[in-house]
Amino acid sequence: MMSRCSIKDIINIGIDVMKKRTKTNTSGIVFKLADVMKAKGYNKNMLCVESGFRYETINGYYNGTISRVDLYVLAAFCKVLKCNVQDIIEYKK
Repeated sequence: MMSRCSIKDIINIGIDVMKKRTKTNTSGIVFKLADVMKAKGYNKNMLCVESGFRYETINGYYNGTISRVDLYVLAAFCKVLKCNVQDIIEYKK
């Protein structure tokens, strides 16, 4: 027999899933955009202006919370930051 969930229960489950997702990256993909930006003297607002992407987009790559990588975005970051893709994203076993 199935039990009924309240909207509050569903929201709490979703919040728990998102917390786990952001704490542990099970895919083995590591985003290093924050490190590259710090090394080059960039902050998120500067990258917004120079790349033309929204703050939310940059913040997702910066924090490693995105679930789908856009190659166009990566290419733009590399152009602005004068770096290679492997400087920004890495696969770790």
